[in-house]
Amino acid sequence: MEVLELTTLLLILASLFSLINLRLLKLPTTIGLMILAIFLSISVLAIGLVFPDFLSFATSLTKKFDFSELLVNVMLPFLLFAGAISVDVHELLKDRVTILFLASFGVLFSTVVVGSGVYWISQQPFFGIDLLGLTYVDCLLFGALIAPTDPIAVLAMVKKMNLPSITETRIAGESLFNDGIGVVVFLSLLSVKLEGVENVTAASVGSLFLTEVVGGVVLGAVMGYLGLQLLKYIENEYTEIEVLVTLSMVLLLPIIAHYFHFSAVLGVVVMGLFLNQNIDTDKEEDGVQKAMGDYVYKFWHLLDETLNAILFILIGLEIIPLFADFKANYLFIALLIIVLVVGARWVGVTLPISILSIKKQFDKGTALIITWGGLRGGLSIALALNLPDSMGDGKGLVLILTYAVVLFTILVQGLTLKKIVR
Repeated sequence: MEVLELTTLLLILASLFSLINLRLLKLPTTIGLMILAIFLSISVLAIGLVFPDFLSFATSLTKKFDFSELLVNVMLPFLLFAGAISVDVHELLKDRVTILFLASFGVLFSTVVVGSGVYWISQQPFFGIDLLGLTYVDCLLFGALIAPTDPIAVLAMVKKMNLPSITETRIAGESLFNDGIGVVVFLSLLSVKLEGVENVTAASVGSLFLTEVVGGVVLGAVMGYLGLQLLKYIENEYTEIEVLVTLSMVLLLPIIAHYFHFSAVLGVVVMGLFLNQNIDTDKEEDGVQKAMGDYVYKFWHLLDETLNAILFILIGLEIIPLFADFKANYLFIALLIIVLVVGARWVGVTLPISILSIKKQFDKGTALIITWGGLRGGLSIALALNLPDSMGDGKGLVLILTYAVVLFTILVQGLTLKKIVR
């Protein structure tokens, strides 16, 4: 199947799934699409038992492209930019210290706690996975890839909860920035894994971390400032040019970031926040206006919904080969890891809020809402697929655990979040 045919198939399935969810399931988009993606996987496996060639055809589709590369370098920048321009940037800037502290501490804490917990479990003969050869660095890699939440899923859920403005901004901002920090932590640990612990120094890891974070933020700020001036020059009535400009910038930033080893994820978020601002106009009666016209926001919302639907279909297709490697004891281990991940998330959010509460005010239950609203998604799966094959059977286990956490957070946490908020 050629690229055009594959793209057509994905778009048809995305349209069909979105329509089924809208008219029949009537669930939040993220949850409905995940359920339909699981149904797709089970259907393909069931048909494959009768027609093996069909199963081979379905699994071959995933080999036509690199899912990790497609998501991290193509889809994620678009999705994060669409998310960044939908956030109230003025509220976010007023509470930037709180959001950055929540995002950074939460990711680092979860990485260490979850990684250490998985390593301890892997060393217990009772669980039967001590022979998979998982090292402590391998377990920390799992902790890093499962720590960041999915901003697309989180933002979609939060917008429908009627939360106070400041709480909504904190949840959305934390989710946007913990993605970037999580990717940087994962890449730092991956370099340790590939180069060997003995060949890596604290200075080299620190340098990589700072280069990714600071470089990504600075690149996003520079391109965001230049883009803001360009949009101001274009004026909002030329919306088609504004769409082309924003598209070009979202495509260009990851290329520049890759060349200089900066974090494209953080860069795109910062650039989106820069462009999502009010600018002064010369016309007194207009006062201030958005840097981009309403049509541009509608375009990015459409692109966001389309890519999100395609993403869940791809996730459904990627799950299929894992069923062959699934073992009965993995189910119990997955339940333990889910409890560990959610617990680490809760402590990693509660501690910063407790410290910040000395000077800042938080709505009742903010920590619980941020914890239970921490849905995982495509980024975690993409990073898991990016793990080196040198991990052997351990990589298969990490992939299964990653899917288990993603499914639990989206289906269980996503479906009950509204009740928690109430």
